[in-house]
Amino acid sequence: MKKQLLLIATIVLAMSCKTEESKKESNTNMVENPLLVKSTIDYGAPDFTKIKNEHFMPAILKGMEVQNEEIAKIVASTEAPTFENTVLALEESSKTLDNVTSVFYALAGAHTNDVIKENQKELAPKFSKHTDEILLNTKLFERIKAVHDNLENLELDAESNYLVKEYYKKFVKAGANLSEEKKKELKEINAELASLSNDFGKMLLDASKKGGLTVTDKEQLKGLSEETIKGLEKEGKYEVQLINTTQQPLLQTLENREVRKELFEKSIHRTGAGEYDTSDLVKKMVFLRAKKAKILGFDNYASWSLQGTMAATPDKVFEMFNGLIPGSLEKVAAETKEIQAEIAKEGHDFKLAPYDWNHFAEKVRKSKYNLNEDEVKQYFELTNVLEKGVFYAATKLYGITFKKRTDIPTYHPDVVVYEIFEEDGSKLGLFYGDYFARDSKRGGAWMSAFVKQSKLREQKPVIYNVCNYTKAAEGEPALISFDDVETMFHEFGHALHGLFGNQQYASISGTSTARDFVEFPSQFNENWATYPEVLNNYALHHKTGEVIPDELLQKIKNAGTFNQGYSIIENLCSSNLDMQWHTIAADTTIDDVAKFEEEALAKMKLKIEEVPPRYRSTYFAHIFSGGYAAGYYSYLWTEMLSHDAYDWFENNGLLTRENGQKFREQILSKGNTMDYAEMYRVFAGRDPQAAPMLKARGLK
Repeated sequence: MKKQLLLIATIVLAMSCKTEESKKESNTNMVENPLLVKSTIDYGAPDFTKIKNEHFMPAILKGMEVQNEEIAKIVASTEAPTFENTVLALEESSKTLDNVTSVFYALAGAHTNDVIKENQKELAPKFSKHTDEILLNTKLFERIKAVHDNLENLELDAESNYLVKEYYKKFVKAGANLSEEKKKELKEINAELASLSNDFGKMLLDASKKGGLTVTDKEQLKGLSEETIKGLEKEGKYEVQLINTTQQPLLQTLENREVRKELFEKSIHRTGAGEYDTSDLVKKMVFLRAKKAKILGFDNYASWSLQGTMAATPDKVFEMFNGLIPGSLEKVAAETKEIQAEIAKEGHDFKLAPYDWNHFAEKVRKSKYNLNEDEVKQYFELTNVLEKGVFYAATKLYGITFKKRTDIPTYHPDVVVYEIFEEDGSKLGLFYGDYFARDSKRGGAWMSAFVKQSKLREQKPVIYNVCNYTKAAEGEPALISFDDVETMFHEFGHALHGLFGNQQYASISGTSTARDFVEFPSQFNENWATYPEVLNNYALHHKTGEVIPDELLQKIKNAGTFNQGYSIIENLCSSNLDMQWHTIAADTTIDDVAKFEEEALAKMKLKIEEVPPRYRSTYFAHIFSGGYAAGYYSYLWTEMLSHDAYDWFENNGLLTRENGQKFREQILSKGNTMDYAEMYRVFAGRDPQAAPMLKARGLK
């Protein structure tokens, strides 16, 4: 017996020592994890020389663990709930996790790989559970509610007061007032939605990457420039990779109609059947979202989702659609006639098809406005557009200046970094630009932050923009279209919103606003792309350095309202699909995605053969994997705001420091710290009006 006891004691001691060694090893690994220690790079920017795939999962799990421990302390406190020991403690509980996920999701979007994709899949339900465990924590909510109910007696500053209200609304919206049984059901739905959304995004990325057009005969690419053809060449073949939208950029210049048709059909069918069919994912997600809304006491998902937005209700969104559709249909009908006439003029007798639109619209543009897209491109070299256009306009408006940094590590050689300074020379933040398409990057264009601005955390902003421009062949200049130019100005508008954040708290800083407000600064910034002083500074011929001729500039302006019927209908179709999917009731059964889509378009008189939706349901990443469910309308809503704001600038001297400062102080620096309608009224002196947008679109 003694020998047995001695043996047991020895085993226990050995196990204990092993456990301690494991803990030490685990702690050592965590300390060595570059995602869990303060970066030594300026502004706390990520050190991509140290960050490896294997660091992400343990760092994210550690971030969750840290936050859970902090929340457990809040809940276990025997002190009466206060702003400091409850709301502020909750705000700061996510700091470690925020730091890690900002880098992880940046790479997941812009430079992914198989390991990151697997991590995303594994983490999707974990994040959903983690979020639910916080937002549906009964005791935590009781403490937040106690602070919220006592706000009048707390004498907090305006931002802290607003933070309390935001947290209270966030918890209520998430279901904090539900019974424990309903909370459990909601958690299961959220976890499944997270997994489905991740699956949709991964499937779409693979479909776009592998479902493109391969051409073996160079003659079939007639119409494309030599530079473009060189960029497509791979191992003796020519590969056209699909971008997220229905229409593909090369459809404009490809002369071979059969090739155009094949490229278009590959685009619209990429996820409609076969290996990458996302139809079942769409049906499951919209059903679960409707069910979630019912549990939370709403008729449909859109009604629940639109809480806290400017639009507020689906009826308001449909009201906007109804105001835009008649004039847009009239405009697109006139454009259809023009394009069909152009087809006949060239001796063809076929009826205009969707894959013909951009090709012949460009011919109409050339004949009507004598504007050649290839000629225009010669004046838009990417670096000039960025430094002498986008940055120049920002300097004129806001006084900020830029210095290129080649010593800051990046996640890909194509990425450029600039340090930004205030007018007085003080440091503002860092900006990363990642502009070229590649296999490891998802489609589209976006802005986000490696480090969000926060006075409390002593953080200055580290912001990045990502686009998907075609990379030129080695040694060739990166020439971009005017649409690409506008995209660059657009995304930098988001960057300015993040850079100018002036908040104590990271969760309400910069671009942390409602969807139908966050696109306002970005769309507003597009206006400066054609402002003469700005355009003349950056639109320089890449060979001669000649400033864009006034005649060509005038052609660009004259063509500004061309094809706007098509453009707005394309957007309205997708916006309508989004709202129709998300206003179905929980007891609605959808058997056929394509049929639902067809009926949804017909219901709003938007079923137009020649003008397909910008995104069809099965590859509508914004709403099924991008967080814009019941929110795609926001692009049109904020376009109204942007044109109305530019109208204010036109009436007040346009490109001046005084105007820029006012816009910065009253819009760009406010983050989510006040009611958006009130914020706009403070700036403009009135509510926004739709007339400037209709005029800019040529609809009025």
